[in-house]
Amino acid sequence: MKAIAIDAYGPADLLTLRDLPTPPVGPDTVLVRVRAAGVNPVDWKVREGHLAGAFPSHFPLVPGWDAAGVVAAVGPAVSGFVVGDEVIGYVRRDHIQHGTYAEFVPAPERALADKPVQASWAEAGGLPLAGLTAYQALQLARTGAGDTVLVHGASGGVGHLAVQIARALGADRVIGTAGPDNHDFVRSLGAEPVAYGDGLADRVRALAPHGIDVALDLFGGESLDVSAELLTRPARLISTADPEHVARLGGSYMFVKPSTADLSVLGGLVDAGRLTVHVERRFPLAQAADAHRLVAAGHVRGKVVLEI
Repeated sequence: MKAIAIDAYGPADLLTLRDLPTPPVGPDTVLVRVRAAGVNPVDWKVREGHLAGAFPSHFPLVPGWDAAGVVAAVGPAVSGFVVGDEVIGYVRRDHIQHGTYAEFVPAPERALADKPVQASWAEAGGLPLAGLTAYQALQLARTGAGDTVLVHGASGGVGHLAVQIARALGADRVIGTAGPDNHDFVRSLGAEPVAYGDGLADRVRALAPHGIDVALDLFGGESLDVSAELLTRPARLISTADPEHVARLGGSYMFVKPSTADLSVLGGLVDAGRLTVHVERRFPLAQAADAHRLVAAGHVRGKVVLEI
C-alpha cells in the first residue's frame, strides 16, 4: 500500500511517500480503506518525538490518528461493521506505528463509528480527533442549558467544533477568542468573538459581567489564568494542554479517548445540520510534509485534511 512514513524523529522533510505492506487484521480489528485523514497538531509532535515518552513507537512509523473511509476487511470478533461500511475513526492505540496517512489502516472496533451521511469525505476525515476533544471536554465540564462558555482558539480545529457543540448541548452563550481576521467566521459558528492577548479578561467581562460558567483551554499558560479569573466555579475549567497548571487552578485536564458512542453523537449532530466541519485546506497524500508545516505554523481556520 501507499503510505507516508518516517524512519526517525525529525523535521517534516522526513515524511516520504513509500510502498509498505498492508497492516495485519487482528481479531477485533477493522481494516479501513482510507479516503481522508485529518492532520492535527499532535501529528507533527509525534513526528518530532515529543510523545516518545508517552507512547512507544515503532519504525517505519506512519503518522495520523484521524480517518474516514470504507471497511475493507474485519477480524473474526468484529460484530459492529461489515465490508463496505463507510466509517470514521479516531485510530489511537497505546503504541504508534500504523497510522492513518495510508491507503489502509487497522482500527480497533472501539475506535470507529458510522460516517455521517451529510459529510464529505474530507469533512468526515477532519471530524474525529478534534470533535471528540471538544465534545469530551465540554461533557467533562457538564456544559448545558443556561451556561456561558468561553472557548479559547475558537476558529481552530478543536475550537470551531467546540463552539457549535456547546450550543448543541444547550449553552445560552459562547464567547470565543480569535484573531480579528477570524471574527466573522466565529460569529457564523454561533459565538461572540473577542480578541486574545493583553486585556482579554476585561473584554470578556464587557460581554459577560457576571462571569462565565465553562472555559475550554487548548493552549495552557495565560489563557488558563484568565479563564480561572473569569469563572464562577473553577472546577468547570478544562484544559487539553497543561495538566499541572489546570490542576493548581482547580480545574481538570482532558486527553481525548476513542469512543464509538461519542463519535456517533458527533455524526448525528452533523447529519442534523447542527455541526459543520470547516476544511481550510486539502492536500494529496504525497504532500503530507506541506500539510504538517501549515498546521505547525498555527492560525489554521478549521481543519487541514489529506485526501487519499
